[in-house]
Amino acid sequence: MDLNLTVLCGRLATDAELRIFDSGTRLIRYLVMTRADHPRRRMDVIPVTLWDPPDDLADEPGEKGQRIWVCGSVQKRFWESPDGRRSRLEVIAEQVNFEEVDELEPANAE
Repeated sequence: MDLNLTVLCGRLATDAELRIFDSGTRLIRYLVMTRADHPRRRMDVIPVTLWDPPDDLADEPGEKGQRIWVCGSVQKRFWESPDGRRSRLEVIAEQVNFEEVDELEPANAE
């Protein structure tokens, strides 16, 4: 059995980009930054594409620094450029959720 399932939790490295094509199809592009400390300290920035996002995400696609959860699959795209054949790995999202952050009030606030 083959399985192509990716789950990411990180922060947006940049503001999300919403594109609307002439056909009316929409897509949102995210750059999701994830950090790891083990086995060595590193930071990865992973491109994510969400096709035909729900209206609430299209209205507020996301801002740099927001915590985001992504569930989808890895895809490798190929294209021709003036420099020759190019390729890129990206995650095609099926589901995107932003983590709500409650602001904490100071203990002595009146």
